Amino acid sequence: MKILVTYMSQTGNTKKIAEAIYETIPEEKELKPLGEVESLEDYDFVFIGFPVQQFGPIQKASKFLKTKASGRKIAIFVTHATPSGVPILEGILAKCKKAAAGSELVGFFDCQGELAENVAQMLMKMDNPQFQEFGKKRHVTVGHPNAEEVESARVFARDILEKISK
Repeated sequence: MKILVTYMSQTGNTKKIAEAIYETIPEEKELKPLGEVESLEDYDFVFIGFPVQQFGPIQKASKFLKTKASGRKIAIFVTHATPSGVPILEGILAKCKKAAAGSELVGFFDCQGELAENVAQMLMKMDNPQFQEFGKKRHVTVGHPNAEEVESARVFARDILEKISK
């Protein structure tokens, strides 16, 4: 079995999770940024990772899922700056899963990532008070994904490998 772990990362959060997943896979594998993947034809299974942006999947990831992952067995992993348990997060993650509607989604993993300083500054300058408040809470995102979240990504990868080997 040949497995691809592909990801898009703007600040290093998603890359950190991609590397943890990749290191967990004992089979033949490759790790590539999303933009370097021409086709998924050479792979038996694909882990696809991307950050959340503007309350959903980043546009480049949505396009990749629609054009290249359609009809394929995949697992998705995403990073976001929203702490677990915040009500809005459920809808955001649902949009990420919906972007993979044309694929057979075997598993989904998400964890908090660190909100980039420049993004926080931009949010605090916006007219929307909710965006301003989110930008002000950057400090609670610092250090994510942490060691526990990285280990959870490894467990996720092992679980997915067990599912697809049956």
